Amino acid sequence: MREGMCHQEEILKTQNASSLSHQNKLDRQKNEHAATVGMRDVYKGQELRPQVPFFKLNVPNVITLIRFIAIVPLAVMISKWPAYRMTSFLLFLAIWMTDLLDGWIARTFNMITGFGKLFDPFVDKVFQVVTVIMLNSIGRIPVWVPIFYVFRELLMIFGGTLLLTRSHVVVYSDIFGKLSTFLFVAAASLVLLISEPLGIFSDLIFLPAIITSLVAMVHYTIKHSSSKNNKNNKNRE
Repeated sequence: MREGMCHQEEILKTQNASSLSHQNKLDRQKNEHAATVGMRDVYKGQELRPQVPFFKLNVPNVITLIRFIAIVPLAVMISKWPAYRMTSFLLFLAIWMTDLLDGWIARTFNMITGFGKLFDPFVDKVFQVVTVIMLNSIGRIPVWVPIFYVFRELLMIFGGTLLLTRSHVVVYSDIFGKLSTFLFVAAASLVLLISEPLGIFSDLIFLPAIITSLVAMVHYTIKHSSSKNNKNNKNRE
């Protein structure tokens, strides 16, 4: 009789322990769910993303630094045109292609850093502005081309900084921006490759890139204005 009662007590203790463990598990799940929902509310419905380190001496950042340094010899060789015409053309293409390479490596192998996000587009801006300034200095393109690119980059830097500080929005290149860059590279490559005077083509060769760049700027403005309005409407709700 006593053995039966002891056996029943053991069964009850086991059931109680199992029930308590199950309840603790449910409570833990509820707390985790509440914490997750709470964090989503703080970030207004956005999923949490892993923190990105600001700087690491990895392959993409090293390539970006080398590309930035290579702009100096590119400018020097263009200034001595046509003595280093082919060399300057090859270096120009190498700088552009390494821009594609470091971005691909960073995304593919999860090597994205805050430094890369900020410095990589800055190097691209310096690369384009220095190239058109030097091409104008040797008389290959008219002065309004570098004026446009300097004004555009200053405007993009000002607008991008404003969006980042006020709305915490980072401006990334879209299809129009990428097309504009490709057309810029194509135009500059032709100017460097063709040794004869360009004549009227010096005024026309950068027009496709410039027109596409203007379209990209308008598209950036419309897209981010719409995003800001939608964000304000959600906040009001």
